[in-house]
Amino acid sequence: MPAIKAKPIKSIITSNILYIAWVQAWVAMLGSLFFSEIMKFTPCVLCWYQRIAMYPLVAVLGVGILRQDKNVPYYVLPLSLIGLTISIYHNLLYYHILSESLVPCVTGVSCTTRF
Repeated sequence: MPAIKAKPIKSIITSNILYIAWVQAWVAMLGSLFFSEIMKFTPCVLCWYQRIAMYPLVAVLGVGILRQDKNVPYYVLPLSLIGLTISIYHNLLYYHILSESLVPCVTGVSCTTRF
Protein backbone atom coordinates (compact mmCIF):
# COMPACT_ATOMS: atom_id res chain seq x y z
CA MET A 1 0.00 0.00 0.00
CA PRO A 2 1.54 3.32 -1.04
CA ALA A 3 2.10 5.94 1.61
CA ILE A 4 -0.35 8.82 1.53
CA LYS A 5 1.44 12.15 1.45
CA ALA A 6 -0.24 14.76 3.53
CA LYS A 7 -0.47 18.22 2.03
CA PRO A 8 1.41 20.79 4.05
CA ILE A 9 -0.92 23.03 6.01
CA LYS A 10 0.41 26.09 4.18
CA SER A 11 -0.64 24.58 0.85
CA ILE A 12 -4.13 23.81 2.16
CA ILE A 13 -4.59 27.33 3.51
CA THR A 14 -3.21 28.97 0.37
CA SER A 15 -5.47 27.01 -1.95
CA ASN A 16 -8.57 27.78 0.15
CA ILE A 17 -7.80 31.31 1.37
CA LEU A 18 -10.85 32.93 -0.24
CA TYR A 19 -13.18 30.38 1.32
CA ILE A 20 -11.53 30.85 4.71
CA ALA A 21 -11.87 34.64 4.42
CA TRP A 22 -15.50 34.30 3.29
CA VAL A 23 -16.40 32.08 6.27
CA GLN A 24 -14.56 34.45 8.60
CA ALA A 25 -16.50 37.43 7.19
CA TRP A 26 -19.79 35.53 7.69
CA VAL A 27 -18.90 34.66 11.29
CA ALA A 28 -17.94 38.27 12.03
CA MET A 29 -21.14 39.61 10.48
CA LEU A 30 -23.40 37.10 12.24
CA GLY A 31 -21.55 37.66 15.52
CA SER A 32 -22.04 41.41 15.38
CA LEU A 33 -25.71 40.98 14.48
CA PHE A 34 -26.15 38.51 17.34
CA PHE A 35 -24.77 40.97 19.88
CA SER A 36 -26.81 43.91 18.60
CA GLU A 37 -30.09 42.22 17.65
CA ILE A 38 -30.34 39.26 20.04
CA MET A 39 -28.31 40.41 23.06
CA LYS A 40 -29.48 44.03 22.55
CA PHE A 41 -26.02 45.58 22.93
CA THR A 42 -26.21 48.95 21.24
CA PRO A 43 -23.16 49.45 18.99
CA CYS A 44 -21.06 52.57 19.44
CA VAL A 45 -19.99 54.83 16.57
CA LEU A 46 -16.71 53.00 16.02
CA CYS A 47 -18.53 49.65 16.01
CA TRP A 48 -20.75 50.97 13.22
CA TYR A 49 -17.73 52.09 11.20
CA GLN A 50 -16.16 48.66 11.63
CA ARG A 51 -19.39 47.04 10.45
CA ILE A 52 -19.51 49.33 7.41
CA ALA A 53 -16.07 48.02 6.44
CA MET A 54 -16.85 44.39 7.34
CA TYR A 55 -20.33 43.63 5.99
CA PRO A 56 -19.53 44.15 2.29
CA LEU A 57 -16.73 41.58 2.55
CA VAL A 58 -19.30 38.76 2.61
CA ALA A 59 -20.72 39.83 -0.75
CA VAL A 60 -17.42 40.82 -2.37
CA LEU A 61 -15.73 37.56 -1.38
CA GLY A 62 -18.78 35.52 -2.39
CA VAL A 63 -18.94 37.08 -5.85
CA GLY A 64 -15.18 36.73 -6.23
CA ILE A 65 -15.38 33.04 -5.39
CA LEU A 66 -18.27 32.46 -7.81
CA ARG A 67 -16.54 34.31 -10.63
CA GLN A 68 -13.15 32.78 -9.77
CA ASP A 69 -11.73 36.29 -9.89
CA LYS A 70 -8.01 36.35 -9.13
CA ASN A 71 -8.20 40.07 -8.29
CA VAL A 72 -10.45 39.63 -5.24
CA PRO A 73 -7.62 40.43 -2.80
CA TYR A 74 -7.34 43.87 -4.41
CA TYR A 75 -11.05 44.49 -3.79
CA VAL A 76 -11.03 43.15 -0.24
CA LEU A 77 -7.77 44.58 1.05
CA PRO A 78 -8.87 48.25 1.29
CA LEU A 79 -12.01 47.37 3.27
CA SER A 80 -10.05 45.01 5.51
CA LEU A 81 -7.33 47.58 6.23
CA ILE A 82 -9.87 50.31 6.96
CA GLY A 83 -11.72 48.00 9.38
CA LEU A 84 -8.45 46.88 10.97
CA THR A 85 -7.33 50.48 11.51
CA ILE A 86 -10.65 51.41 13.13
CA SER A 87 -10.59 48.31 15.34
CA ILE A 88 -7.03 49.00 16.52
CA TYR A 89 -8.00 52.58 17.38
CA HIS A 90 -11.16 51.30 19.11
CA ASN A 91 -9.19 48.82 21.22
CA LEU A 92 -6.63 51.45 22.19
CA LEU A 93 -9.51 53.58 23.48
CA TYR A 94 -11.26 50.64 25.12
CA TYR A 95 -8.19 49.59 27.09
CA HIS A 96 -7.42 53.23 28.01
CA ILE A 97 -4.11 53.30 26.16
CA LEU A 98 -5.33 56.43 24.37
CA SER A 99 -6.83 59.37 26.20
CA GLU A 100 -10.58 59.60 26.74
CA SER A 101 -10.43 63.06 25.11
CA LEU A 102 -9.81 61.29 21.78
CA VAL A 103 -13.08 59.35 21.98
CA PRO A 104 -15.29 60.14 18.95
CA CYS A 105 -18.40 58.73 20.64
CA VAL A 106 -19.91 61.85 22.13
CA THR A 107 -23.54 60.83 21.60
CA GLY A 108 -25.13 57.46 22.20
CA VAL A 109 -23.14 54.56 23.61
CA SER A 110 -19.57 55.29 24.70
CA CYS A 111 -16.81 53.62 22.70
CA THR A 112 -15.26 52.49 25.98
CA THR A 113 -18.41 50.89 27.48
CA ARG A 114 -17.84 47.37 28.77
CA PHE A 115 -20.76 45.00 28.33
